[in-house]
Amino acid sequence: MKRLAPFALLAAAAVGLAGCGFAPLYAQDRVVPKLAAIDVVAPEGRTGFLIREHLDDAFGKNRDLSPKYRMHLQLAETRYPRGVRVDNVATRYEYVLTAAYQLTDAASGATEKNGMVHVELTYDSPDQPYASVAAQEDAQDRAAQEAARRIEIELAAWMATGMPAAKHSIVPPAPPVGEPAYTTTPASDE
Repeated sequence: MKRLAPFALLAAAAVGLAGCGFAPLYAQDRVVPKLAAIDVVAPEGRTGFLIREHLDDAFGKNRDLSPKYRMHLQLAETRYPRGVRVDNVATRYEYVLTAAYQLTDAASGATEKNGMVHVELTYDSPDQPYASVAAQEDAQDRAAQEAARRIEIELAAWMATGMPAAKHSIVPPAPPVGEPAYTTTPASDE
């Protein structure tokens, strides 16, 4: 009898979830095909390439079909020195990636959704120059992957809830103010 109790509890929980209208986000027929029909237009450069590749993977892009939507991205990257040694050399950096996106209907060009994600991460900067470059490139890749994941979740939730229309146009991302940055490279898709 004690062995059946966990199974009975599990069955009761399943019945309870089914009654409240719970459905997995990606199990809905209206989400997955729409994500696969998004054509991503990213700015030139390494970070633009990385985020476009990660978004295509996340959306499960179907290259055999013509796109139903176009996503235009604007990126801003900033790198702040952290962990400065007594000889004024940074041993750690904070990398900030801001990705603003605008999803438009491919046929009409009407704006469907606007959004912005902000990713912050840190990485070590070794004394060896090639290791430092490799660490910075790894940080760019990890930030692009996380930004793509956040955009995918935002769009999937938006598509699952009925896709309300966008109310404003895309706003270019602005890098944080207040601290000097070593590199700030806002890019546009034009």
